[in-house]
Amino acid sequence: MKRLVATLGALLLAFSANAQNYPNKPIKLIVPLAAAGTGDTLARAVGEAMAKELGQPVVIENRPGAGGLVGTELVANAPPDGYTLLAVSPSHVINATLYSNLTFNYVRDTVPVAMICTTPFVMVVNPSVPAKTVPEFLANAKANPGKINMASSGIGTAPHLVGELFKMMTGVDLVHVPYRTSSMPDLLAGQVQVTFTGLGSAIEYIRTGKLRALGVTTAARVEALPEIPAIGESVTGYEASGWNGIIAPKNTPDEIVKKLNSAINAVVADPKIKTHLISLGVVPMSMTPSEFGKLIANETEKWAKVVKFAGIKPI
Repeated sequence: MKRLVATLGALLLAFSANAQNYPNKPIKLIVPLAAAGTGDTLARAVGEAMAKELGQPVVIENRPGAGGLVGTELVANAPPDGYTLLAVSPSHVINATLYSNLTFNYVRDTVPVAMICTTPFVMVVNPSVPAKTVPEFLANAKANPGKINMASSGIGTAPHLVGELFKMMTGVDLVHVPYRTSSMPDLLAGQVQVTFTGLGSAIEYIRTGKLRALGVTTAARVEALPEIPAIGESVTGYEASGWNGIIAPKNTPDEIVKKLNSAINAVVADPKIKTHLISLGVVPMSMTPSEFGKLIANETEKWAKVVKFAGIKPI
């Protein structure tokens, strides 16, 4: 017994020393998405600045597949030493309910590290739709049940769930049309009538009049489009922000999590980085690991209700 206690003590001391010396080699940031998307762009911008804060390279590694599950499982099973991190978004908490046969538990097998930003979605319609406001859209949709097509970037994706939340809270019958590639060409052509999409991907179409914005999904109006009301102004309680952050495998030492959180918060607060993030259509935001953990738990519960209400099944 004495030998076991001594061995455990030595391991704890070594672990503590490693945490104090962290980082002393490159850090891998797994992005469970294909390159060139907004999530990838965010990770690369933040990763580059993190490297300067931490004094070690931050290597971005894209591991797309199965709606983000491939990259998430890799990190969940990685050593808890702070050298393998995961870029996360609402898709991860949605997957926790959407898939019943996961080999890992998203909340149990990871620890929250830091928030990066929130992402406003915007409800946009083809200009042919006879509605200039959310109430007008609801009146038209209720008068034409099952005749309005709602596009998304795929079954179970954040844009899909944001739209399903709208349907759940308003009772309108919109036909979901999932796309494997961008739905924007068909929306611009009028083949589908409405979508809930990231503000960054739609803002130029809105400004040029090619699409009509009816409302943003955030609780309040956004700085980039102050004239566009929040959907919650007419649908009481509606709010559906996207977000991006970073997590680590469970049992990652608190000292390492705190060091990473401090570095990422410094990056997000940097005026140049903040300006760049805003240009991507997101709102920079910092949180403590505890605050980020509460957000993840709340989002998991929220989207579980929507998945079950809509009867969404993965394909």
